Amino acid sequence: MADSTGDIELDAFRAEARSWLEASFPSSLRGKAGVAMALMDGGVFEGDLRLWKQRMGAKGWGAPTWPAKYGGGGLSAAQARVLAQEMARAGAFNPLVQGMGISMLGPTILDYGTEAQKAKHIPPIARGEVRWCVGYSEPGAGSDLASLQTRCEDAGDHWRINGQKVWTSGAQWSDWCGALVRTDPGAKKHEGISFILLDMRQKGVETRPIRLIAGASPFCETFFTDAVAPKDALLGELNKGWTVGKRLLQHERASQTGASTGGARATPLAQLAKARVGADGAGRIADADLGGRVGASLMDARAHALTLARAVAEAKGAAEPSNASSVLKNSATQVAQARAELTLELMGTQGLGWEGEAFSSEEIEAVRGWLSGKAMSIYGGSAEIQNNIVAKRILGLPDTTQSS
Repeated sequence: MADSTGDIELDAFRAEARSWLEASFPSSLRGKAGVAMALMDGGVFEGDLRLWKQRMGAKGWGAPTWPAKYGGGGLSAAQARVLAQEMARAGAFNPLVQGMGISMLGPTILDYGTEAQKAKHIPPIARGEVRWCVGYSEPGAGSDLASLQTRCEDAGDHWRINGQKVWTSGAQWSDWCGALVRTDPGAKKHEGISFILLDMRQKGVETRPIRLIAGASPFCETFFTDAVAPKDALLGELNKGWTVGKRLLQHERASQTGASTGGARATPLAQLAKARVGADGAGRIADADLGGRVGASLMDARAHALTLARAVAEAKGAAEPSNASSVLKNSATQVAQARAELTLELMGTQGLGWEGEAFSSEEIEAVRGWLSGKAMSIYGGSAEIQNNIVAKRILGLPDTTQSS
């Protein structure tokens, strides 16, 4: 049977993508996605990595499905999947990983922003020129986010913001923040909240990194003291920010559903097991019990990947991420954490290294990755919150948390 028109067009795009990657992706970066991911912790792009970032930004393929008029790639979902396949084939990666612009703020601005807001903010995000953070949680408003107290007052020709946020990922490196603020203290707690786009490079903003057990400090306390924003900085309507905020969380959870089962830097689990404990004459992991658990981990990872692919296919360009993102977010967390546990077990005492010449970089990275991975059960909505969403929105179970 002859190819359909759509198949022919995708084949042509595949050839285009492959040719562009061969000409544009620096061979020195092949398979080194971990280098770019490490820069999530505030590093600076240099050399070939900087060149690759510039090329991807200019092409728009760092945000492949965003409208071309705002600097995105203007690709269809099918073309974006082909691009991802060709990038994997080439050992390439998306270098526009710093901050939350691509995964969260950009999509939300495209959903709710005015034309002026889109024209101002989307192109720099698509080019990787700015970093964004999200100001949600507060010391007294975590899972009960609607209890937030950071105040945003009308000061005539601008907004004035005072309050504190916590666990603000990457705040110390960010240029902009998308924050939930209280604009009507007298309204019901969900109804007096607005979403504001805030310049982080002003004297009214202070960040204090929070040191974590994994050694890095991606999270911050963020303090607003008479910080200012122009009157056109609200994203969405005044006092309707809760809706905007929920939409951003959907984008966040959707971005986390494809969670790594070890990352581009990690040795495949079966290969690691054979290297550490040996293989039998048939090439199988020598320890049968361990081999069974490695196999189970790989099957869980594959089942998650197939479920993710099915959810994407079923969405078919739907306007909003589906509730499946809550299911897949927990699944991704379980797969990644289980892999991290197995990796340390395979390494034995070498899986206890923190620093020093007695441990390889892979061993140290495994330990720190295992520790940092504990946060996956919390950030982006805790596992318990996701289970509540699944119970109520997908299974239709009654809400037993409300008093009668």
